[in-house]
Amino acid sequence: MQSSALEVAANAVMAVSIVLAGRNNLHSWWTGIVGCTLFAVLFYSTQLYADVALQLFFIVTCVIGWRQWLRGDHGHALHIRTAPPATLLKMALAGAAATVGYGLMLRHYTNAYAPFIDSAVLMFSVIAQVLLMGRRIENWPVWLLVNTVSVPLYASRGLYVTAALYAAYWINALVAWRHWRRQRAAGA
Repeated sequence: MQSSALEVAANAVMAVSIVLAGRNNLHSWWTGIVGCTLFAVLFYSTQLYADVALQLFFIVTCVIGWRQWLRGDHGHALHIRTAPPATLLKMALAGAAATVGYGLMLRHYTNAYAPFIDSAVLMFSVIAQVLLMGRRIENWPVWLLVNTVSVPLYASRGLYVTAALYAAYWINALVAWRHWRRQRAAGA
């Protein structure tokens, strides 16, 4: 399968959004809305339905995250912070259970390709996005996990540009995690 103009455009916009998020930049949110819209159309055309649902979720959460980063709690911008370990454990268990449930649904009711892997990308992306919206530093290791699973999934569907960029996003997540730790230590 050859890369389409849609795939290239979606990846270009999302690359900007993801790098901006890694730099803790507010503009990551509106660029994310545009990129996710393009990706929703692309994933629908390649039968990755869980990824379509994920993009719709991202569009909504980009609007909410944009607002939260601007206003935060009680009118003050959010600072980088950590999530309680018990919360992270609950999120991981919920993500695993939801992956199995959604994967079973996709396998039974659709012609989805790799329903359980696709579902894992969906569920753990949701977790990472929720953590990112709250400026929780733990979003970056979760994105590392998501990107690790996404690269071979997208390559298997012939989405080579997307797979290559998700490999780059893996590197970005690693660099961003380090950057956010430094900013947090500096009180950002």
